[in-house]
Amino acid sequence: MTKFSPAIAKASLQASERCNPPARVSPLAPLHLPVMLVFLVYAGLTAGIHFSFYADYVGADNDDVMRLVEVRDLLAGQGWFDLTQYRLGLDGGTLMHWSRLIDLPIANLIMLFSLFLPPVMAEASALFVWPLLTALPVFYAVALGGGSLAGPSGRLIGLALGFLSVLMINRFQPGSIDHHNVQLGLIAIIAVCLMLPGRPVLAHAIAGLASALAIAIGAETTPHIAVVASIVAVQWLWLGQDMKAAASAFALAMAASLTAVFFITVPPQRYGFVACDALSTGFYSIGVIGAGSFYLAVEAASRRGLGTRLAALALVGAATLGATLLIAPQCLGNPLANLDPLLVSMWLDSVTEAQPVWAQISKEPWTAGGFYLVPVLAMGLCIWRIHQRRQVHAHGVLLALLAVSWAIALVQIRGAVFANLLSVIPMAGLVADLRARANADPKNLRKGLVFAGSALASVPFVWALSGIGISMAVNAVFGEAADKLPVQVETVCTDAAAMQALSREPAGVVAGPSNLGAHILRFTPHRVLAAPYHRNQGGMLTELHAALARPADAVKFLRGAGVTLVAFCSTDPQSVMVSAAAPEGLYAQLDKGRVPAWLTPVAGTEAAALQLFRLHP
Repeated sequence: MTKFSPAIAKASLQASERCNPPARVSPLAPLHLPVMLVFLVYAGLTAGIHFSFYADYVGADNDDVMRLVEVRDLLAGQGWFDLTQYRLGLDGGTLMHWSRLIDLPIANLIMLFSLFLPPVMAEASALFVWPLLTALPVFYAVALGGGSLAGPSGRLIGLALGFLSVLMINRFQPGSIDHHNVQLGLIAIIAVCLMLPGRPVLAHAIAGLASALAIAIGAETTPHIAVVASIVAVQWLWLGQDMKAAASAFALAMAASLTAVFFITVPPQRYGFVACDALSTGFYSIGVIGAGSFYLAVEAASRRGLGTRLAALALVGAATLGATLLIAPQCLGNPLANLDPLLVSMWLDSVTEAQPVWAQISKEPWTAGGFYLVPVLAMGLCIWRIHQRRQVHAHGVLLALLAVSWAIALVQIRGAVFANLLSVIPMAGLVADLRARANADPKNLRKGLVFAGSALASVPFVWALSGIGISMAVNAVFGEAADKLPVQVETVCTDAAAMQALSREPAGVVAGPSNLGAHILRFTPHRVLAAPYHRNQGGMLTELHAALARPADAVKFLRGAGVTLVAFCSTDPQSVMVSAAAPEGLYAQLDKGRVPAWLTPVAGTEAAALQLFRLHP
């Protein structure tokens, strides 16, 4: 009888594993149940809030309305490659810079719901579902990132903090169909793919794909993608052969994906056109040359010394910079730098998300905490973890992406939403650590308070509420009214009821404040001169010059542009600004009830919020 031997048993087990290797478990497997539960709670809570305060099924942002107009045009038969908005601007329309990659899923959802719902309900259902779906990749990313830093506890805390962040970001609310929610999801996916331990090849390939999609969907994330490419390049420079497979996967995936989306979304007749606000030959060439040359460097120099890799990487940088200077030198600057000064003063300076930190804080100092503070805490935490030599790779990746997001936020406040979302991952690791310490010593009140305080400090909304409270307290102390706090923007001039009279007028050309433009396109068949989009400078300038000019001169601008109707809203912010800047101008005269002889009020709108006037031929 053979005597049992542990050594024989171990050898047998190893032989069995070689013949039947254990199946690999996806790192996403333990996330499915908690993420789906959180998603269901989020969807239910969002629905409750949405329908409790229901105003419209389209988001309040002009971009949401304009996106719907584009989707409707696509469904009505406008060409896939044709991004011209023919009812916007001067005669001939305005070529928009948005991507069909966002139009397509929304259009598909509308078509799906149209199978069993009337048109309006199908549209409303699609606009309710799409923003919720875009939150799913964010939930997966923050849960996976938190778990990577702090295990199961970090996974759940990351999911909880991600839930609160998404709930408070209006880009994920029903009706928010602009591209920013997708961009947020892509950046979160890239961050977690690059920070995973072991530098998985598949994760880096996904990061390359997501980088290409981010560039294709909107130029706002171009600085992020430049930093992402730099992260991969620096790791390859330092690690060499150990990073070869991951670096090659990233470069190939990015080059192939960028090529695919370029030919899918850019028409052949525009292959020679360079634009700095959208995917064109400019960004495509730079991206493919950069990724392609990096792939060649990785393949050729991974086994060689640090000096050789540095020289190869320098050649990649020189090739990419040379391509940029040769093909798209103008894209190294601000794409809005050529905006007319009148548009800057009368439009761009009033767009909150485009304001720099100093302008925002000087105007509303109590908002600084909600926009800027949590990323500072997260970056400080990353630096401290790196100093401690704790998960240096993961915290280095997060620090780089947080830094570029925060730097963008200093120039344009829109970057703050990226920085706040990325902060969830490192803060989840911290909160999980402090929770473990508090649980290990439940009688220690200090540890419990530190844990609770860190959790609250990780939520931007807490700092925003604190800022409002401080502002109200200061106002009370100095006896000032609290009217400087944000109030809901009136929609009396842009809702369906206000647009009814305008929709009944024969189709023509409407001149009115730019904030009305997208809504007029949504509710009526008219063409509008102005809507707040930088590619429509001609139409916006014509409307502003007419609004600022004395009536005798204003009519020349309007007739020259073929205007048939003037829409005036006295409560519109631009109307108020124009009236103050030009007291003798057309808008100021209309605000005082003085109607020029060449305008005839449309019956029934004389006392309405949105006043309409027919222009005499």
